Amino acid sequence: MNVNLVEQFKPVVATLGCVTTNGGVTCDYVSLKGVKRAWIEVVLKQAVGHATVIQPQRATAVAPTGAVSIAAAARIWANEDVAADDTLVRKTSATAYTVAADVKSKHIVIEIDPAEFTGAYDVLGCTISDSSQATNFASVMYRLEMGYSQATPPSMIVD
Repeated sequence: MNVNLVEQFKPVVATLGCVTTNGGVTCDYVSLKGVKRAWIEVVLKQAVGHATVIQPQRATAVAPTGAVSIAAAARIWANEDVAADDTLVRKTSATAYTVAADVKSKHIVIEIDPAEFTGAYDVLGCTISDSSQATNFASVMYRLEMGYSQATPPSMIVD
């Protein structure tokens, strides 16, 4: 089977690069129409220890209209110290993830099943809590497994 990352697993930038978590972060929202599965991938640089919370959100439009926290527990993997190794460790499924309050760089992956979204909710987003530290940074990407491969996948930042 020939799998092409971009055609089958569309990457979408959610934070436009590294952003400070001072004041919190609201990521861009993406439509899950035609998506089989989604992952929120977060890289944190904690220059000052903080129990940063990554909170997946669902909404009814990418505006983000009606944004609320996800209701169903999601599968989570985390590497709380990427300088030590590259192993992602499976964590307890939950509706949010809080990193350890230490001075380390971290990598977190949260898997979202669009079938778990109920009612008119078909949009995914996420927030990162306020660290009150201008030297703590986050970068977020969405990885969207498309229902079918396309040479040029559709834009997911429009409804």
